[in-house]
Amino acid sequence: MMPLMPEKFLKPYDAQAVEAAVYKKWEESGYFNPDNLPGERTEPFTIIMPPPNANGSLHAGHALFVTLQDIMTRFARMRGKKALWLPGADHAGFETQVVYEKQLEKEGRSRFQMEPEQLYKEILDFTLANKSFMEGQLRQLGASCDWSRELFTLDPKVVSTVYDTFKKLHADKLLYRGSRIVNWCSKHATSLSNLETERISRTDKFYYLKYGPFVIATARPETKFGDKYVVMHPADKRYAQYKDGQQFQLEWINGPITATVVKDEAIDMELGSGVMTITPWHDPIDFEIAQRHNLPFEQVIDWRGKLLPIAGEFSGMNIKEGRAKIVEKLAAKGLVEKIDDSYTHEVLVCYKCEREIEPQVKEQWFVKMRPLADRAIEAVKNGDVKVIPENYERILLHWLENIQDWNISRQVVWGIPIPAWSKGGEFHIGEESPGEGWTKDPDTFDTWFSSGQWPFITLGFPDSKDFKTFYPTDVMETGADLIFFWVARMLMLGLYRTGEVPFKRVYMHGMVRDAKGQKMSKSKGNVISPLTVSQEYGTDALRMGLVVGNTPGTDLNLDPQKIGAYKKFANKIWNITRFVLSQEMTGEIKPELKAEFDAMAADITKDIEEYRIYMAAEKLYHYVWDRFAAEIIEESKGIRQPADEYGATLYYILENSLRLLHPFMPFVTEEIWGSLPGKNGLIMVEAWPHPYS
Repeated sequence: MMPLMPEKFLKPYDAQAVEAAVYKKWEESGYFNPDNLPGERTEPFTIIMPPPNANGSLHAGHALFVTLQDIMTRFARMRGKKALWLPGADHAGFETQVVYEKQLEKEGRSRFQMEPEQLYKEILDFTLANKSFMEGQLRQLGASCDWSRELFTLDPKVVSTVYDTFKKLHADKLLYRGSRIVNWCSKHATSLSNLETERISRTDKFYYLKYGPFVIATARPETKFGDKYVVMHPADKRYAQYKDGQQFQLEWINGPITATVVKDEAIDMELGSGVMTITPWHDPIDFEIAQRHNLPFEQVIDWRGKLLPIAGEFSGMNIKEGRAKIVEKLAAKGLVEKIDDSYTHEVLVCYKCEREIEPQVKEQWFVKMRPLADRAIEAVKNGDVKVIPENYERILLHWLENIQDWNISRQVVWGIPIPAWSKGGEFHIGEESPGEGWTKDPDTFDTWFSSGQWPFITLGFPDSKDFKTFYPTDVMETGADLIFFWVARMLMLGLYRTGEVPFKRVYMHGMVRDAKGQKMSKSKGNVISPLTVSQEYGTDALRMGLVVGNTPGTDLNLDPQKIGAYKKFANKIWNITRFVLSQEMTGEIKPELKAEFDAMAADITKDIEEYRIYMAAEKLYHYVWDRFAAEIIEESKGIRQPADEYGATLYYILENSLRLLHPFMPFVTEEIWGSLPGKNGLIMVEAWPHPYS
């Protein structure tokens, strides 16, 4: 007797018609929560989701990490593990405030004209709305994460632990507050870490200026108003007649000044004339020289990039405007020796607005990183944490070995306030004021300071059941561009607070680019929305397009045509199912075909276990399409003798192929599974087809 064919298989597979219903079925089952999984599960598997910034829609990079992490989680779940994929959302401090500032600009408003409390409230409303929208998008991509454990980086639990870490760093003398030169963005009016700046090559004018008996060279004459020290190398024979501390009079930008000779070995005798004046407030090298010689220094450019009263008639001008007028005045005084119009040099810019960084001296909180980095280096070298691909391990170690102290203060409203108070040069660490006359620190934490604690915070460090069960996590899957921003800091802070590495492996993925290999940007008009693509081709097709051929750590060119091919693959699986279900399930399972399938399953299992996910996906694709559909099924159509019937064999291969495919293409496999004879449960908790009993 022929099996009854479900009516839905008489039509092509329609992803849009089934995906929402399938996800609802998964969510209602409760199986995203590892505590609800069937059977006896003693071995945990944990992934902590890198929390997407709750300030906009998900992009192609988000779709990639969702796909990879979901594959890992579904695989572990089917392998009988207590699988937890814990989701979250990031307030993303500076990043989100920048996004909101752009919205304010469109409205003709500015954050500098707003009360901090009002700005915070508006950004909070904006962020929570985006967070809710983003969660819906994650569901659309098939994310089988445990929503009951979801956490936001501004939740009280997170803030409390961040404060505890800050206090501990202070108690352990790994935290200090000092007036140091910082990377300052005058557009956003905040300091930035070294990682939040970029170096670009630029051609500018290079000015050779007469400074008394010397010629000095600079690309920034607008900073020179406070230059009252001329520095030279003590071994430079050209200037042997000048003694350290010697003073002389000279005519300068706004009139006569008294200059002092300073001898310092930091001077490059081969650069220019071998003589330089110093602007300690606005140059890191100059700052260090001033500190070594205990020299006073003065701010010339304000926090918004305007010249201060020290600049005299140029006060209030922006840098670009002021520079031209200053040079014009110097020339009129005969103080311009020459101008090089083609001076090529590297300039430090803000990674968000690309405005040139204006170094400023500011009192900030710094973390002493050397002790933290040394423990992380040891953990990597001992193999306590492995990096995929391996070449990123060397990159990580190089950065840790050359680490600098970390400025964790940010001059933004949106973030976790720094729990510190000051009074007459004294500092108190704590959320509450210690008494009358104490001033609250106005700054917030660098968002990476809180995000760097994410793995152990989310699991309820130090005493929760989740922390004891799921920490350290199995793998941290994230973008290769975050290896320093986030991965290194999670490793250091995790070791510092818990004594253990926060994850056993780090899986780095590259950037998702357009079909031509170009970086996606709104200005180029080449942005590929993953949600739009999934609606057109189906989420399973998108996921396969993101995974096949995507080796760890390398960029992926995403071609919609490629995704279209995997839409056809989803329909091929659908058609295979229709054919197999139309056959009587008789005959013996052919041992040679079973052995072939089992070997393939074992190979794929090993690939996933060793994080060669791209290879596993490609092998599955070719087996199902090229071997199962094109050869085995076609061969079965030519058999007419009862003894050689393929029914049982075809069903065996179909059922177990669906199990193998499920982590990669969860929607179509789940929709099919419920229509197989005797299958009343969900494929997401079915046993993986290897090893076999």
